[in-house]
Amino acid sequence: MISREVVITNTSGLHARPATFFIQKANSYPCSVWIEKEDRKVNAKSLLGVLSLGIAKGMTITLIADGKGENEALEGLAELIDSGFAES
Repeated sequence: MISREVVITNTSGLHARPATFFIQKANSYPCSVWIEKEDRKVNAKSLLGVLSLGIAKGMTITLIADGKGENEALEGLAELIDSGFAES
């Protein structure tokens, strides 16, 4: 199991469209992936789970992956977040 902290930089945070992109990317990896914010941890492959965290711009979250491809999963998801989900 590995983890990595990331800061959400896109304007709308992890809501609606960006959350959908994030979940699709998370589901492309065979490992388990979670998002942790403060004292809550949710399945990063669940739209309702991700949206329930209310992740907004400027927040720091922890990505956690466990299993086959965990390194690739965290790298790919962190890159997606760092790209700002291609928002202008």
